[in-house]
Amino acid sequence: MTIQWFPGHMAKARREVTEKLKLVDIIFELIDARLPYSSRNPMIDEVIQQKPRLLILNKSDMADEAETKKWIRYFEENGHMAVAINSFESKDLKIVTKAAQEILTEKWERMKSRGMKPRAIRAMIVGIPNVGKSTLINRLAKKNIAKTGNTPGVTKAQQWIKVGKEIELLDTPGILWPKFEDQSVGYKLALTGAIKDTITNMEDLAIFGLHFLEVHYPERLEKRFKISAIDEKIANTFDHIGRLRGKVKGGETDYDAVAELIVRDIRNEELGKLSFDFVEELEG
Repeated sequence: MTIQWFPGHMAKARREVTEKLKLVDIIFELIDARLPYSSRNPMIDEVIQQKPRLLILNKSDMADEAETKKWIRYFEENGHMAVAINSFESKDLKIVTKAAQEILTEKWERMKSRGMKPRAIRAMIVGIPNVGKSTLINRLAKKNIAKTGNTPGVTKAQQWIKVGKEIELLDTPGILWPKFEDQSVGYKLALTGAIKDTITNMEDLAIFGLHFLEVHYPERLEKRFKISAIDEKIANTFDHIGRLRGKVKGGETDYDAVAELIVRDIRNEELGKLSFDFVEELEG
């Protein structure tokens, strides 16, 4: 399965981000804490250039905490302040405001020295679809301003949103790059729901997920599916899971149903908190 997904509105969004950069003080780059490398858009470095940036690892409540800490250190060692949050937790939202203020301390001091009055931080939120941008905006603003949905590509236009007295947000549509150089990145994004299921092969996705678990979380694979290793003939593994989970009718395994339940179990944390990117692999 080759995954490529670049709707036309995303190309437009890239142009809009470039045009609006001069209006903001800082970029909030929102990424998925479960896949901090794969959910970053390679275009963003090129587009925002030297603009101050805060990396926000959202959905940290779904990620392997030990791996998230490694990623925070990795980003900071590479010159980017990073924070891990769950956008549904009010206390985590204060972390975002505090970090943005810290990043912009020098700019604010320069403004004060010139006799300029303090004002709200103007920030632009960017990120790929389905990393929780709209949910974060609504939580920050304490009301439903941004449209939300558990499908990629909900936000389609820009809007300014006030967040108390401290921040003014410029929301932008999610941007996904037109081609994956590494197909495993596409699989990870699809497995966590960042890419529409309608353009993926669920069986291929389930197979990828099983092999990923076998390598990185074998004890959880064993606990959930009673499997210690994936059979070379993947149909045998699907048959086993089908029998275990009641997806066999008339002696025949419903492979589509088995594939869907594997992916659903991974997404719904039935195998616990998972991370799909690892600092050690990136550095290696």
